[in-house]
Amino acid sequence: MAGRPQLPAKLYYRIGEVAGIVGVEPHVLRYWETEFRSVRPQKSAKGQRVYSRRDVETLLKVKELLYAHRFTIAGARRKLREGGIEPPPPDAGASSEEVQRMRAALVEIRSEVLALMDELDRV
Repeated sequence: MAGRPQLPAKLYYRIGEVAGIVGVEPHVLRYWETEFRSVRPQKSAKGQRVYSRRDVETLLKVKELLYAHRFTIAGARRKLREGGIEPPPPDAGASSEEVQRMRAALVEIRSEVLALMDELDRV
């Protein structure tokens, strides 16, 4: 993609390196970590943030969405979710009614499978 910096061929990057690559201050990266669940750097033995290549690529996309396309944080999160980068929010699970319907369907399927297995044992 034009305009996107070329990443050095490394497996992991420290926060200062990532800040230089992405073009934002380290405190911005730390803030984005709290807003985007897809960016979760590991901690080194010394407690420093260690970003993977995927983290850096995601941060570049975040910057592009926020700065170039003028998305809000929520809009950028939604766009990344649509692209399969950002995981759904933790509370986006099924409703309790839906869970009950699924459970009932699974119990029914289980009893059908058990009945079929019983039938096969008789043959």
